[in-house]
Amino acid sequence: MKGFVIGISGGVDSALTSTLCALTGKPVICLNMPILQHKDQYSLANEHIKWLKNKFKNISSYEVNLTDAFLKFKETLPKEIQDAHSMANSRSRLRMSTLYAFSTHHRMLVAGTGNKVEDFGVGFYTKYGDGGVDISPIADLMKSEVRALAQQLRVSSDIIKAAPVDGLWEDNRTDEQQIGATYDELEWAMKQLRSKLKVKCAKLNSRQKKVLEIFQRLNKMNVHKMKPIPVCIIPKKLTRD
Repeated sequence: MKGFVIGISGGVDSALTSTLCALTGKPVICLNMPILQHKDQYSLANEHIKWLKNKFKNISSYEVNLTDAFLKFKETLPKEIQDAHSMANSRSRLRMSTLYAFSTHHRMLVAGTGNKVEDFGVGFYTKYGDGGVDISPIADLMKSEVRALAQQLRVSSDIIKAAPVDGLWEDNRTDEQQIGATYDELEWAMKQLRSKLKVKCAKLNSRQKKVLEIFQRLNKMNVHKMKPIPVCIIPKKLTRD
C-alpha cells in the first residue's frame, strides 16, 4: 500500500492522525466530507488541510460533499426507521464508503482517528462507520495525550480547544452532551477501573460515582464493537473432517 487516506473532521483526533501520517513521508490524501455540516466544523477541517499542505509536500486533498447522496439515501428508506440515531450512523458509514473508494483506487490504507477512550473505553464510534479502518495510529493514546501531542506538533489551537463533536447530528450536539461526561472524566474512570487497586465507592463523591456508572454502562453496551465478531463454532462430531 502506497500511503494513507484520512477523513478530516475539524477535530483534534483527525488533525493529529493526519499530521502523524504526513510525517511518514508517504502520500496522504485528506478528505473533507461534509454532510449538512456545521460551518465551524467545515472551516476547521479546511484550515487544517491548508496547514498540512503548507507544511508537507506529500499531502493532497479532496472535498467530497455527501449531503445530496445522504439525503437521497434517506429518501429511499422507510420513514419509520429514519430515527436520529440510525441516520447519524448512516452518515458515518457513508463517509467510510467514500474513504474506501479512494483507498481502493489509490492503493492506500484508511487511517483511523479514534483515541483510547473512544475505541477501548466507551466504544464511542459507529460500527462499520468511523470504526471501519485499516490502522489506528492514536488508539493507544488517551484524549489528554492526543491534545498534548497535537500541541507539540503545532496543530491549530482552535482545533485543540474546540469542543469534541462527531458532526453526525442535526442539532450539532457535542460528544459530552451525548455521553454525559467529559473525556477527562472518562479518562479518569478508565484509569480507575484498569488499575490494580479496587475502586472504593465510599471515597468517591457523587459525580465520580456517576461518571463510573456512565463508563461501565457504555463499555458493557458497546463491547460488541471492541471484540471480534462472534463465530459459530461447529462441534467436531457434526463435521465431516
